[in-house]
Amino acid sequence: MKILVINGPNLNLLGEREPNIYGGDTLDSINAELRDKAEKMGHELSFFQSNSEGALIDALHASRLDCAGAIFNAGAYTHYSYALRDAISAIKIPVVEVHLSNVNSRDEFRKTSVIAPVCIGSIAGFGKYSYHLALDALDNRLRSAGENK
Repeated sequence: MKILVINGPNLNLLGEREPNIYGGDTLDSINAELRDKAEKMGHELSFFQSNSEGALIDALHASRLDCAGAIFNAGAYTHYSYALRDAISAIKIPVVEVHLSNVNSRDEFRKTSVIAPVCIGSIAGFGKYSYHLALDALDNRLRSAGENK
């Protein structure tokens, strides 16, 4: 099964951007680890990162045609992008919300996610392992759905 891993604004700067909050791993190194794990699980990953809300919406829309699910770190768009929320709702594939940091222990505005209600779950606070946990959760959901057909 193909899974989209989609990352929003400023995540292209991982490894140099506030490593005390986001860790020292780059997005490329996280993606490489995830690709290896997914292959062992029998999944193919597709990766996309953009700082542009419209490009993220376009990637979500396109994923509905060839992906079984998605892992999405929307960055700051998490907290206010109703357009991304609507895109997730429209594509009808399971999406797991991911954050590297524990958003609930940070600024007050970060405690609200407008995309969480349309995602199958949210994982935050485990650094790069948030992505690994999201892949595990999505794999479980997809396999369970396959068994119920």
